[in-house]
Amino acid sequence: MKRSLFGRIWPNATAVVLFVGFVFPVYWMFATAFKPTNDIIADTPVWFPTNVTLGHFKKAVHADHFWTLVLNSITVTVCSVVFSLLIALFAAFALARMRFKGRRGLIVTFMLAQMAPWEVMIIAIYMIVRDNDMLDSLVPLTVFYTMMVLPLTILTLRGYIAAVPKELEESAMVDGCTRGQAFRKVIFPLLAPGLMATSLFGFITAWNEFPLVLILNKDIEKQTLPLWLSQFQTAFGDDWGATMAASSLFALPILILFIFLQRKAVSGLTDGAVKG
Repeated sequence: MKRSLFGRIWPNATAVVLFVGFVFPVYWMFATAFKPTNDIIADTPVWFPTNVTLGHFKKAVHADHFWTLVLNSITVTVCSVVFSLLIALFAAFALARMRFKGRRGLIVTFMLAQMAPWEVMIIAIYMIVRDNDMLDSLVPLTVFYTMMVLPLTILTLRGYIAAVPKELEESAMVDGCTRGQAFRKVIFPLLAPGLMATSLFGFITAWNEFPLVLILNKDIEKQTLPLWLSQFQTAFGDDWGATMAASSLFALPILILFIFLQRKAVSGLTDGAVKG
């Protein structure tokens, strides 16, 4: 009985500790953004903001280049997600449905590419971009962000396509559909969880990426929000309220997306990983 009781308690206790450890920094960031400066710098921590203020958010959104960088981040992130999905759909279909020489080796290559840290290539990336006179441009960022998320996107969608019985596709072709029409009408509607999972992964990767834009784009008009946040403390001195307000605004899109897509995203990643 004692052993059974302990077996039920310790997993729940561990989950609570992990939950608090992950959630508390996020809560503290948002809480600090709403606190007046006196509460932020007080010797005794103010755990719950009582005198709520929006002044820090006003400073953040009225900071120099804020809206330009927001537009840059949205442009690069959305384009990277869209391009990676378009390329991955065709690649995943070929890997799942077609048999050709080197197919298994290509799948292993995608797995290795996903595991390898892309930072090892950052010098080579810089030299390629510099030699093509494309520094201080959003185009290289979009291209390399797309490449960063492609391996996982291809592998996940391949699992979903491989899980769709070939008979469904063949029946559609017997009824007069071309192979492209069969893919669009039969396979594509079944890929929704995988598409959501990979879209969320690609969005988070591109939205949060920092080192590449730091190396490639020195012009602040061509930078994105992560790099701007790293300079926020310099811009505002010791104004931690404005810093936390800017961080909260930066994290908000990802939190909203994750809240709405978490179930399909988790099922999409796990199902796509084990099928096929």
